[in-house]
Amino acid sequence: VQLQASGGGLVLAGDSLRLSCAASGRTFSTYVMGWFRQAPGKEREFVAAISRNGGSLYYADSVLGRFTISRDNAKNTLYLQMNSLKFEDTAVYYCAADKNLIVSSYRNPSEYNYWGQGTLVTVSS
Repeated sequence: VQLQASGGGLVLAGDSLRLSCAASGRTFSTYVMGWFRQAPGKEREFVAAISRNGGSLYYADSVLGRFTISRDNAKNTLYLQMNSLKFEDTAVYYCAADKNLIVSSYRNPSEYNYWGQGTLVTVSS
């Protein structure tokens, strides 16, 4: 699967932004999908993940209650709705996919085999 992330930009603290990740192919619904982010000088970290049918959602504590992950399997697209953005949310955001993940692996970036190119989110305070 090939992934293309988009939707990043420069926003003010408190603003909202929605990221999208378009996937190629006809088997999108068979992939667990995740969002990760990497700030300058830091390691890539888990943001959110969603099960194949969208029925189970997982979030990092730092974004719980502010971000919402969703997917539209008919459109082969993954989303990340980001509300109440904070300066510390500034990072390059990546979407990722893998077919064979189990729940205990959803938060581990090394378990995902497919990655988008990243989209930069800058939150100005």
